[in-house]
Amino acid sequence: MNSSNDIRDSDRDALHILPLSMLPFETPGLKRARMIKNVRLESVIELFSEEGTGSGQMDIRDIGQEFGWPENQIHPDLVMLRKLALLPSFDVYSLRISLRQQGIDVENQDALKLSEAKTRDLTVYMTGFTHALIKEIYGSSDINIENFNDIIALFRDPDIKKAKEQLDVMATKLGIGLADIPTFLEDYGDIFLSLSYYRQSLDEIEPVIEEFLGSMDEIRSNWQLKQDQNLMRTCRMLQSTINELMAEITGRFENFEQGTKELWNDISAKRFQRVKSLIESYHTTIGGVLCALSVKIDAWHTLFPNHDTGGPVKRAEFIMSEMKQGIENIQKIETSAPMLAGLDDDEEDEEEEP
Repeated sequence: MNSSNDIRDSDRDALHILPLSMLPFETPGLKRARMIKNVRLESVIELFSEEGTGSGQMDIRDIGQEFGWPENQIHPDLVMLRKLALLPSFDVYSLRISLRQQGIDVENQDALKLSEAKTRDLTVYMTGFTHALIKEIYGSSDINIENFNDIIALFRDPDIKKAKEQLDVMATKLGIGLADIPTFLEDYGDIFLSLSYYRQSLDEIEPVIEEFLGSMDEIRSNWQLKQDQNLMRTCRMLQSTINELMAEITGRFENFEQGTKELWNDISAKRFQRVKSLIESYHTTIGGVLCALSVKIDAWHTLFPNHDTGGPVKRAEFIMSEMKQGIENIQKIETSAPMLAGLDDDEEDEEEEP
C-alpha cells in the first residue's frame, strides 16, 4: 500500500482515519496499518480491521515491540508516530496543514485529496458556490453541472461571447492572464469543497447528536440515576459542551457563507486570498471538533442504534466510561479558531496605507 491509489475511499474521506501508507516510514509493516482516533479520542495504531474479527489496535508506546525496534534508542518511525498522534483530525484538509507544520512529507500529494465518489457526493453542497460563480460569468445559473470539473471545463472553452468578455474582466480583477483562469477555478473549487465536506460531516452527525442529547434528559430524570451526583454533573457538562459546540460551528458556517457571498460583490486577488487564508486557518479547528464529535457519536450510535436498545443504566455506564473521556479538549479546539472578518477590512487596510 505505497501509493494513493491503494488507499480505500472510506479511509481517504474519513475524519478519524490516517492511512499510514501515504507517509515515509522505514518500517514496511507500518505502511499496512492505520492510525485512528478511538472513542476516548486517543490516537492508536490499528494493525487490522476485518468484519467478524474486529479491530486490532495497539498503543503507540507498544508498537516498537510489535516490529522489533531496538529498546536502547528511539526509532525515527516512533518519533513520527508521536507527532501524528497529536493531530486533532485526520481529514485531508487538516492533514495538508498539520503535516506541513510538523515537517512531515507525503509521498504522493494525491493522497491528500477526497475520493472521486465523495467529491460527487458533495455536489449538492457546492451549489451555492458554483451558482454564484456561473452567474457572475454567464449571467445565469441555469446550467447543468454535475461536479466542479464540469465548471472548469465550462470556463476552459466558453461558447458565449458575453462569457468570454466577463472572463477577461475577471482575469483583470484577479491580476492574472486569461489562460490562468482554470487554475484559479481549481483553487476556488478546492477551498469551497472543503467547506462542503465539513458541512456534510456536520449534517450527518446532527440527528444522532439530537438523539444523544435526548438520552441525557432521560438519564437526568431517571429516579434511580439522578441520585448519582457525579453522573448528573457529567450529563450536564456533556449537554452544555455539545450544545455550545453545535451553536458555534453553525455560526461559523453562516459567517463563512456570508463572507463568500461578499467575495463576488467585487472580486479581486486580495479578497480571494483573504477568504482562502481564513477558511484554511479554520481547517484544523473544524476538522478537530468534527472528528471528535463524530467519533464519540458514532460509538454511541453503534452501541445504541435506536431508542429501544439498552436502558438508562447501560447508557449511563457508557457515558461515564467512554463518552466523557477527552470531551473537555474539544471546546479548547473550537475557541482557538478565528472568525471570518468582513471583507471590507481589505479596503480599510488600503485606506490606512500612506
